[in-house]
Amino acid sequence: EDFDDDDDEDEDDFDDEEDDDEDDEDEDAQVAGLSAGIDDFGSDDDEDDDETGGGVAHAPSPPSPVRVHETEGLDRWIDARVAPHVRVLADSEGFARASGWCPGRDESSAEKDDDEEKRRTPSKPWLSSRVPRPADVVGVDGAVFGGRAPRDARGSGPPRGSRRVRAAIERLQRRGAELALDCSRLCEVDGRDSDSDSDSHSRTEMDLDETAVATLLRARGADFDAVCAAADEARAAQCGDAVTYVVNRNINYTNVCALSCAFCAFSKGPAAEELRGKPYLLAMEEVARRTAEAWDRGATEVCMQGGIHPDFTGEDYLAILNAAKSGAPDIHVHAFSPLEVSHGALTLGLTHREFLTKLRDAGLGSLPGTAAEVLDDPVREQLCPDKLSTDQWLDVVGAAHDAGVPTTSTMMFGHVDTDGPDAWARHLLRLRNAHVASVSRNGRGFTEFVPLPFVHFEAPVYRAGAARRGPTLRECVLAHAVGRLTLGSAGLTNVQASWVKMGPEMAGELLRAGCNDLGGGLMNES
Repeated sequence: EDFDDDDDEDEDDFDDEEDDDEDDEDEDAQVAGLSAGIDDFGSDDDEDDDETGGGVAHAPSPPSPVRVHETEGLDRWIDARVAPHVRVLADSEGFARASGWCPGRDESSAEKDDDEEKRRTPSKPWLSSRVPRPADVVGVDGAVFGGRAPRDARGSGPPRGSRRVRAAIERLQRRGAELALDCSRLCEVDGRDSDSDSDSHSRTEMDLDETAVATLLRARGADFDAVCAAADEARAAQCGDAVTYVVNRNINYTNVCALSCAFCAFSKGPAAEELRGKPYLLAMEEVARRTAEAWDRGATEVCMQGGIHPDFTGEDYLAILNAAKSGAPDIHVHAFSPLEVSHGALTLGLTHREFLTKLRDAGLGSLPGTAAEVLDDPVREQLCPDKLSTDQWLDVVGAAHDAGVPTTSTMMFGHVDTDGPDAWARHLLRLRNAHVASVSRNGRGFTEFVPLPFVHFEAPVYRAGAARRGPTLRECVLAHAVGRLTLGSAGLTNVQASWVKMGPEMAGELLRAGCNDLGGGLMNES
């Protein structure tokens, strides 16, 4: 018996020594890995926490695609000479793009366009890079091929997704409805100017909202399916099955602009003629003629926007409005971005509301919610530093609602390194809060939400190698779906798909992911 005990003890000691040797080998391997460039060894904890703050549950994520770069501090991890090539292949989280699809191009002509781009810009290979195409690795929904059960093997019921995603969906729908009933619970998305206990509670709630929105915007695999299904269900409950659109015409009265937004391939300054032609300014007679022609062809609306012409004052915007109404007195005029309104008011020494009242009295029917880009100042500092700040943009649209001028809302996304799910989440929550606040004051808010995927062709920021090739298809679908889930329950129930940027086929698919509106026929768009 004693012998046996001693033997067991010796065996235990041997096992301990063997484990120590294995630990030493593991440590040596880790040190070697660090020397070779590894910066993350993952986790040895197989258990997920059940809950995070606010009841948003952790759940195992679907298999993730290969990460092309770390989302935080790309400039730290990627050499500046390599970064443009990395951005071409990456989504907003640093993972490989799912396919060669990008906004603004018919894929049937993709290869032909690539050849043309390559011929024109041989010194910048990322401008035409589409190889390697990660379509063989990553699905459109963001999951690795082979990492999920086939769709027909997952059952016939609606996709459920992880507990984390289900909790986030439920939270956003509940919070939107609560705030629509009691806007006193609103606070700044970033928690500024709040010191009281009640403000602290509201700030905490807003932080949890931001986490929930960002969680949904990062959905992949079965979670992606669950977000789209929930958005479609919300659309059916809020809007029914009718799809709306408008017969309209775009009139871009000038492409001359004093600003230098990094994403814009439309506006022209003295050094921009190589992009898409020469600067122009339409005569007022031409504005009137195009409006009359649109009316004769069945249009009920003209949409008019242009660059910030250095010679324009508020009187020029009033003259453009008068020209359109002279061409077709009964047509609805949807015109002038908040940036143009701010510029016009400044040149006349008026407040935003005073200038908007003058425009309304002259026949302005509604205001496009463009020039928002992403309502997050770190993004704006990189993308459009000389445009309105986030607070200034919100001030103008709030003044429009107070003056009796309805506005739309937009988000132009999928471009620079600071632009991603966290920034999009703050953008959506700022729109939600602004809508609820305006409705509580005067019964008017945003009429619709329109995600606008960044179209990279000819954009200066892309040509400089500092932007991605627009958002991925997964990111586009989620922007619309999460927009529905974040805004719909708060009363902003129209979500529009831009068929020009998404393409008609993909825009049609978005009608099953939260969208109920296809915008306008446009007649012509530059």
